[in-house]
Amino acid sequence: MDSSGRLASGIKETQVYKDIYFFDEGDGRNKKLLGGKGAGLCEMKQLGLPVPPGLIITTEVCNRFYDNGGKLPDGLMDHVREAMRKLEQMTDKKFGGSKNPLLVSVRSGAAISMPGMMDTVLDLGLNEDTLQGLVEQSGDERFAYDTYRRFIQLFGKVVLGVNDELFSRVFEEAKRKRGAKSDDELLTEGLKDVVQKFKRLVHEQTGELFPSDPYLQLEKAIAAVFRSWNGKRCVDYRREFKITPDLANGTAANIVTMVFGNLAGDSLTGVVFTRDPATGEKRLYGDYLTNAQGEDVVAGVRTPKPIDKLRQEMPAGYETLLQISDKLERHFKEPQDLEFTVEGGKLYMLQTRNAKMNAEALVRTSVEMVKEGILTREESILRIKPDDLEQLLHRRIDPKAQPKKIASGINASPGATFGKVVFDADEAERRGRTGQKVILVREETKPEDIHGFFAAQGILTNRGGKTSHAAVVARGMGKPCVVGCSDIRISGGQFSVGQIVVNEGDIITIDGTNGSVYLGEIPTIDPEPTPELTELLQWADEFRRLGVRANADTPEGAQLARKLGAEGIGLCRTERMFNATDRLPIVVDMILADTKEERMRALDKLLLLQKRDFKEILKAMQGHPVTIRLLDPPLHEFLPSAEQLRERLKALPARGEDAAELSTIQKMLEKVKALSEVNPMLGHRGVRVGLTYPEIYEMQVEAIFEATAELIQDGVKPEPQIMVPQVAMREELIPVKQIVDKVRKQVEEKFRFEISIMFGTMIEVVRACVCADRIAELADFFSFGTNDLTQGTFSFSREDAENKFLPFYIDAGILTENPFQTLDANGVGRLMEIAVQLGRKIKPQLEIGICGEHGGDPKSIELCNHLNLTYVSCSPYRIPLARLAAAHASLRPN
Repeated sequence: MDSSGRLASGIKETQVYKDIYFFDEGDGRNKKLLGGKGAGLCEMKQLGLPVPPGLIITTEVCNRFYDNGGKLPDGLMDHVREAMRKLEQMTDKKFGGSKNPLLVSVRSGAAISMPGMMDTVLDLGLNEDTLQGLVEQSGDERFAYDTYRRFIQLFGKVVLGVNDELFSRVFEEAKRKRGAKSDDELLTEGLKDVVQKFKRLVHEQTGELFPSDPYLQLEKAIAAVFRSWNGKRCVDYRREFKITPDLANGTAANIVTMVFGNLAGDSLTGVVFTRDPATGEKRLYGDYLTNAQGEDVVAGVRTPKPIDKLRQEMPAGYETLLQISDKLERHFKEPQDLEFTVEGGKLYMLQTRNAKMNAEALVRTSVEMVKEGILTREESILRIKPDDLEQLLHRRIDPKAQPKKIASGINASPGATFGKVVFDADEAERRGRTGQKVILVREETKPEDIHGFFAAQGILTNRGGKTSHAAVVARGMGKPCVVGCSDIRISGGQFSVGQIVVNEGDIITIDGTNGSVYLGEIPTIDPEPTPELTELLQWADEFRRLGVRANADTPEGAQLARKLGAEGIGLCRTERMFNATDRLPIVVDMILADTKEERMRALDKLLLLQKRDFKEILKAMQGHPVTIRLLDPPLHEFLPSAEQLRERLKALPARGEDAAELSTIQKMLEKVKALSEVNPMLGHRGVRVGLTYPEIYEMQVEAIFEATAELIQDGVKPEPQIMVPQVAMREELIPVKQIVDKVRKQVEEKFRFEISIMFGTMIEVVRACVCADRIAELADFFSFGTNDLTQGTFSFSREDAENKFLPFYIDAGILTENPFQTLDANGVGRLMEIAVQLGRKIKPQLEIGICGEHGGDPKSIELCNHLNLTYVSCSPYRIPLARLAAAHASLRPN
């Protein structure tokens, strides 16, 4: 490490770092050491931007704090005192001095941004002596006492653990008593009274006097910031967003010279994004408050002014902010989230971090920043997490519904959703666990409400702006949010809008795209891909190697898949067609048939229906492959359960005219008993049904060939593939291949032209993986059925595992991820690798895909790319995600 604390070229991060860095010496690239906030301050300082002097206590000290049983490491405060003396020299102020006092903030900051999840203390260093120094320094007694009351409240809450609501009650009562409608209308005498009452409150709640020694205040504040790393809301946030120790381990503590937005005159504080985080539009987006401190804006305790108004109030400051925004965007190659304060007309930058944006904004900024020369196409693709694209599929209010709006607020996070109104985060979490959809309604949200956010469908607040806590967190989660909805009045377990009263448990709909609130559940419709998404995915297609197909069983599903960029259908489940209302009775007749002749009569009827199904899907996908899986589930799945049949028997009246129905139900019950299995997933299903009842597979194969031939006659270019499920050995494929060859010959003779249809198998049985070379002798393609392959590999029943022990396994670290959501690389992945190697040893160009839902999981797609699969197949709405993930897999080194 060089004298600046930057990593020397080629040296690994195994060296020993200092405990404390000043902003002009820290390496802004080392967020793991300095935390995101500290790293950003270092970068801004070293870019020559106006940053208040300050220093960073590193994340490594936080880790030693926990190693030391929650106590600051020995000797740390000696180093802090030494650093504070240097800070005094830099600012020409004295920490704890009665003349020209130095006040500081102590701010948290981890490597990964977690807005509002950890603690901050402002105005630290105030006591009765420094208070008078602040009065002299500023010439404004009201400002000094306003700052002191803020410090006592925030320090009392964060460091001493006093309930913040108790402070708020005292303050609101003081305002009421003196007729002050807003905070800044409370004059000096009122603030003096509040300060004394706050001190008494601290003494009553803690049994101790409020600390007056600035260094004791500083020591306690540093410890409180470190403690907040393991606070409930921070732990919940890390768990929800999968922020593991390798990504962020501990928080830094940033000690920053205070600048005051609550000083009279040209002073204000604000938060801006360099681009609109909801749409991606290139314009400053945010809020500011005059005569306020930063916590006022973020907490949403006052409804701020939109940043555009700053252009009129302070033109020079607005222009400087624009220039800084552009400089930081180009430096970091990301839109930035900035905190700033103007003290006495001078602008100071207090924070920069990569902006949390919803997917629409991420996609738009990625495309536009390429065109502005800030990013390359590769960089624009890699900056978007594939999972983020799910947010782009936000539903919106159906224009045909024409609902009556009851209230309007600020559109903070887009999308429309509905749910039952709840007013408490704990209640939201409780109801969410039971599967209820809820909308969390609050005056304003606080960081400790984070667990309620996770459970809620959307958030509605009475106060706050576009950069308030609720807005920032909801956007990061992709949840609809309306803030600053001053039309509503919250009281007890209800809110009112004029004469309309909405009680807890009532259903409302919110639209975070335009800030509207409606009574009841309003119909919503599916979204349309934006032009920017279409362009970005076209770029992604240029870089990806893997093909992307869809799992679809209907013409509508096929059309949607094509619209979203699917290059074919990797799984068309024929059993979904059997379950349709117009054919399930025919399927039941087939199952109940006593003779092959009876079964064939039912199958002849199904043949016409299946052929129609296949024609519609093949036509919708013309020119692209459609992999049709022959019947997979056990036959009893098409029949009612034994319990349902017994209930129907009980309900039948003892009348002669019901004799036929009685006989049918009894026959069905006997068949259900005959078909019942101890373990159906490992029983009579898939190819085993096709071999014991070959006429079923023959009907399906005939329907596929007939549909193909008729479409070719009509000038359509169908590309069907026939896929056999549950194959464990080559010998099972032989008789199915014979059926296919026989039907092919018959249909070709009938239509007098050749028909080319690929014949392949699912690889979802462990034995098939290790015998794949033998199976490849007959198969034209493989498709991994990873749901069943995972069950077989782990000997887990998916439903039982997920409902009983998998959550424990993950919490205990036995498994890092649910193997039914993300492919198990070491087990299932190894079997897949064996199958790929063996299959391509026989047929080097063997087409191999994956058609389980793993095909839409980014990590699983990365593994599939590594295994050199041909394509992945997933549900239609995950097609954009899969296209982007496949590009990531190609662009990132293995």
